[in-house]
Amino acid sequence: MKSSIIGLLAETSLHPGTGQTTGVVDLPVAREAATGYPVIVGSSLKGALRERAEQSWGREAERVIEMFGKPEASGAVAVTDARLLLLPVRSLSGHYKWITCPYLLERYIRDRLMAGASVSPDIPRPQSNQAVLAGGEGQLFLEELAFEIVNGNLAPVIESIKPLIYHNTVCARLSEGLAVLTDDEFVYFSRYGLAVNARNILKKDDTKTSENLWYEETLPPDSLFYALLIARPEREETMDGLQELFQDRPYLQVGGNETVGQGWCVVSWLTTGGAGQ
Repeated sequence: MKSSIIGLLAETSLHPGTGQTTGVVDLPVAREAATGYPVIVGSSLKGALRERAEQSWGREAERVIEMFGKPEASGAVAVTDARLLLLPVRSLSGHYKWITCPYLLERYIRDRLMAGASVSPDIPRPQSNQAVLAGGEGQLFLEELAFEIVNGNLAPVIESIKPLIYHNTVCARLSEGLAVLTDDEFVYFSRYGLAVNARNILKKDDTKTSENLWYEETLPPDSLFYALLIARPEREETMDGLQELFQDRPYLQVGGNETVGQGWCVVSWLTTGGAGQ
């Protein structure tokens, strides 16, 4: 079966919301139940892809219905959840860092294997309070936490990630900006390190007093997600048509708050030969 992995690099803040309140945050981002990692759920991503196709080809176009289906029939392309791979975190010892962890890299390798892409190299495995970087010495400060810098060969890992990033200038910064933390330390930043913004609706009168105040969580620009697109064996050619949508304008809006400029991602395609190849 023909499949592709698409990379989604956030150009603006993202709010792939859950529609429910947890604690003091009225609108948190969607998270995987088992890991707590932020996620763009497959139904939301599929809806965004379909909307993009409808804008280009028309709402009732035969190509749109063939790709994404209709109430009484499934479409030709299956869309998985978009999984987090790199999360930008403020660094008190320099520019921000993209952080990841062994589990996310392992899962990415497994997804590449399922999609038929070549398997990535060995995964760095830091110890607690360590951060594996491509170079440097001393300590790395991420938010309020300090990590001992351990030099590692991250070049093969970086090369496997680059196809998910559209901009060459961003790829060039990976060697200096990537840090691998332990799974437990990464999950701390993914759960508690995201921005929480206050939003307000004012009364439409002379008082302009608050009518509704709420707090919502967002993912920062330069967050990197990826998803698998898997074509049905008998309709593999539809994948080529979907990729054509992004040749001239490789951008996709996902999640909420489109009217305030959130949710814009640049899309990159890692086309593969198919599972098992």
